[in-house]
Amino acid sequence: MNPDALTIGFARRFATYKRAPLIFQQFDNIVKLVRDKQRSVQFMFAGKAHPRDDDGKRFIQQIIHLSKNSELAGYVVFTDDWINQLYVHPARHGQGVGSALLEHVMADQRPRRLWTFQQSRARKFYEDRGFAAVKFTDGAGNEEKTPDVCYEWRPDRTCPGV
Repeated sequence: MNPDALTIGFARRFATYKRAPLIFQQFDNIVKLVRDKQRSVQFMFAGKAHPRDDDGKRFIQQIIHLSKNSELAGYVVFTDDWINQLYVHPARHGQGVGSALLEHVMADQRPRRLWTFQQSRARKFYEDRGFAAVKFTDGAGNEEKTPDVCYEWRPDRTCPGV
């Protein structure tokens, strides 16, 4: 997150009555606004839908889809204890986007865990930022059936880059 940018945020519960989906009705204009180097603007979505709010869940899925399939830089999905997803658009790899998203998540200094695949180059990214591998599996328990690794970060460890 850029501390000098205008930040427009949506937090807590995702619910359609909060009208956050309205900004996506002019998505091309939102992308232009975010990319304008003269006026730094960023959007932050934080929270989750109520377990029985299917419309709220669909809205979160829409945000993730737009982040992956547009010119937007990336996103991170996290809870108090876990980093569920960290995605950076391939065109933005190596530009500090992932580091900035991770730094935002870790600012509260809470221990966090995450899963990634054993063959992923994301492992070096996390290890360089102080995450330690705490569990390796053969992948039998994940959807892709691919060997994975659980990482953990704790504030009492030395964390270069974060």
